[in-house]
Amino acid sequence: MRIAMGIEYDGTAFLGWQTQAQEPTVQATLEAALAKVADQPVRVHGSGRTDTGVHARQQVLHFDTRAERPMRSWILGTNSNLPEAACILWAKIVPLDFHARFSATGRTYRYRICNRPVRPALGRNELTWIRQALDHRVMHRAGQALVGEHDFSAFRAVSCQARHPVRRLTRLAVERYHDQVDILVEGNAFLHHMVRNIVGSLIEVGQGRQPEGWIQQLLQGRDRNAAGATAPAHGLCLERVSYPKAFELAEPGSGQ
Repeated sequence: MRIAMGIEYDGTAFLGWQTQAQEPTVQATLEAALAKVADQPVRVHGSGRTDTGVHARQQVLHFDTRAERPMRSWILGTNSNLPEAACILWAKIVPLDFHARFSATGRTYRYRICNRPVRPALGRNELTWIRQALDHRVMHRAGQALVGEHDFSAFRAVSCQARHPVRRLTRLAVERYHDQVDILVEGNAFLHHMVRNIVGSLIEVGQGRQPEGWIQQLLQGRDRNAAGATAPAHGLCLERVSYPKAFELAEPGSGQ
């Protein structure tokens, strides 16, 4: 039996998603909690990796098990064994051909910036503070050069292990809500640090350090060294992962 789940977590408490020698990671913590419910080892497969400090409003995962439990028991039992920084939102039996990573058709990330002269006290672990004024309209216009299918080498981490740098962005929007600037990025898949590298370059444009056309130049130049610095991890959140409607998975906030 294959079960899919949605999980939200505060990345501040974890060293990223993927299990590694150092702990805690989201994957290892989750596998330990699920094993207690299943009374057997459980191997979890996520829709993708998040770095240390990156959050998720809804990361999607799946695992195979012979243990038969009501979906309510999988949710409540797992949550009772998870730390407060992580919570299962929903659980659902899915076909064996479902894969949290390879069945996904898109991913949406949101980067939050507190843009005011004084540092934030509330939500400080979910926001990056930039005291200098940002022109979000210029940032939005500059970011449109990235929409579509491109070689994103200029925004790819040196340590990225992806086989090729071509990805497709379906949307990039920069919006301001009072003193908060949000950068929403949607695409089919992402390279290592790709969103944070894009954000770092857009900040340069928003502060007036680089012209609006600079993002287009970076994309064409394919040189990571020419682009802006990698934005801090704690401002980034995986908002949702999209799948074909046939799988009937829950949307973020649905409580299914």
